Amino acid sequence: MNPEKEYARMGKRSITNSVSLPAEVIIHIITAAFVICCILPFIFIIIISFTEESSLSSIGYSFFPQAWSAEAYDSLFKVGRPLWLSFFNSIVITVIGTGLSVLVCIMYSYGMFRRDYPYRKFFTFIAFFTMMFGGGLAPTVMVCRALGLNNNYAALIIPALVSPFNFIVMRTFFKTSISESLIESAALDGSGEFNTLFKIVVPIAKPGIATIALLNALAYWNDWYLALLYVDVRDMYPLQYFLMQMQNNIEFLKRNAAIMGGGVAMEALAEMPSESLRMALCVFIVVPIAFAYPFFQRYIVAGLTIGAVKE
Repeated sequence: MNPEKEYARMGKRSITNSVSLPAEVIIHIITAAFVICCILPFIFIIIISFTEESSLSSIGYSFFPQAWSAEAYDSLFKVGRPLWLSFFNSIVITVIGTGLSVLVCIMYSYGMFRRDYPYRKFFTFIAFFTMMFGGGLAPTVMVCRALGLNNNYAALIIPALVSPFNFIVMRTFFKTSISESLIESAALDGSGEFNTLFKIVVPIAKPGIATIALLNALAYWNDWYLALLYVDVRDMYPLQYFLMQMQNNIEFLKRNAAIMGGGVAMEALAEMPSESLRMALCVFIVVPIAFAYPFFQRYIVAGLTIGAVKE
């Protein structure tokens, strides 16, 4: 039978090993419902961030508020230089931290992957051991401060630089996508280890590397705990920690307005957005990293299909 005629007979919906039409419709409906469930909360947050505080006080959260207002964003942007400086700090920390952590992950997991590496079992054991046991918070803080990791970018990058879990994931990806015969052929052609890693292995492993990079970028962008431990200078605050402190300060002022300033202060603070400001902070945090995701998407999708076809 002519494949082209068969395709024309079945129509454009023809797919190899396709399911029946009713089943396909159900699958599309379930997928669409799942997508809506993922997107709807973020849309709801955006709506609340543009809702007037009085509307939130009277009817609560709603997709259709009584009054719209950009007061929350106005209050946020009035912060000025400290806000943009913290935004810059987070970008620097995320970019540098992600680049270094991915480099460390590639090199460490490559050693775990190579069966001819004599210390492979030792470093694999170290990776597994540190996943289960740690030195504790107090010794970690003492060691980092003794090494000068405080009030600088290194304090916000180096403590989160190594992730044994990522090592295991990357090693597994190497095992499923890199043929050892390819490495042996490169060695026979005179390729050194670094040349083999960065010119042969890394291009093939781009999907796995992109996935690890996205995980690290999310971790660095969302981190505020390291700033709490190691940073006392306001100009070094990352965005997450700065916005958290900003929200805590507003809540503190609203709770103690009567003690601090009397009736006038209470009226001024009562008019300040609280719930809408909290949602505006969420939008301000999520939007940058959401725009970065499409750059990783095609590699992540490719990574999910690795190993799906066996030959």
